[in-house]
Amino acid sequence: MSELLVDFITSLDGYASGEGWPGFWGLEGPEYLAWLGEQPEVTYLMGANTYRLMSGFAAGEVPKGQDEFRPEEEASVDELTQASKVVFSSSFEAPLTWANSTLVRDDAVEAVRAMKSSGSGLLSTIGSLSLCRSLLRAGLVDRFRVVMFPVITGATGEERIYDGYPDVALEMIEHRTFDGRIQLVEYKPRVLEHPPLGVPA
Repeated sequence: MSELLVDFITSLDGYASGEGWPGFWGLEGPEYLAWLGEQPEVTYLMGANTYRLMSGFAAGEVPKGQDEFRPEEEASVDELTQASKVVFSSSFEAPLTWANSTLVRDDAVEAVRAMKSSGSGLLSTIGSLSLCRSLLRAGLVDRFRVVMFPVITGATGEERIYDGYPDVALEMIEHRTFDGRIQLVEYKPRVLEHPPLGVPA
């Protein structure tokens, strides 16, 4: 059975990106980049908006506010191009133009449920906030990982991650600091029907 990881890169105040900021908020370091390079092979899951954005980067479209890609961003996009990707969209038509991308037009939650039960590898989301929210709400997420960069983007932040989420209890299974400033926390999530009635002893 496959394992599903929801994986976010965020500012401290929970934004997925910020207008005018480079990738990784320009704060990635050698330890963090080395850790990224050590990650196991995964199949990435994404929605239509993330596919449009990331496939655009792969085709050479530079993020707004930048003149060119930084080497770290270029390497990240190249690695993503080589990876297997599943795109959930009812508006796209097959075949998708970005290499190693498979289109699924069926309901994403049911499709991922089937992928988990019939597969054996690791599935990981990338971006795709509404997809992640739906998969978490459906109880399909095995691991919830957040890498927080030391910046608050209150004025320029875009894509607030946790709006619309259910209440979720998080059991920490890993934590780590990279380059003395970037914090990783990883949890096993449990969706709650209601807040706890009392404080655990």
